[in-house]
Amino acid sequence: MLYFEDLAVGDKFNTPEHTITTEEIVAFGRQFDPQAFHTEATDAKASLFGQLVASGWHTAALSMSLMVRGDMQLNGGVIGQGAEELRWPRPVLPGDRLRVIMEVAELDSVPSRTGRGRVKLRCRTFNQEGKIVQDMTANLLIARRTPV
Repeated sequence: MLYFEDLAVGDKFNTPEHTITTEEIVAFGRQFDPQAFHTEATDAKASLFGQLVASGWHTAALSMSLMVRGDMQLNGGVIGQGAEELRWPRPVLPGDRLRVIMEVAELDSVPSRTGRGRVKLRCRTFNQEGKIVQDMTANLLIARRTPV
């Protein structure tokens, strides 16, 4: 398990991969983002995308799942304080194989009552072609080995 003191700016961490299915896209879309281009393959053909695509929120949820299961195993878990930016530069399609690369962008060791340090983490989700499908900068609280 990693602590705040184990991290350095520029450190990179990888995740396993996940292949997204049509069934997952439709189920998530029906429950959380019920727009035709996420829920109905036939109707999606007439949309801007021309086919069924995953909701950006589905991409975000899958990315989070991959990050939790990835190389960056944090003591005490991933405690988010928010995202400074979140972009979906291209859609996620059925059959896409997703993975995330996380890079430590900033570390803030300002003492706090929480016994944690702050980390700014750049998280990029890629498809099987190496193209970015989600780009996010997240702010996290990370457990310190020795609380200050």
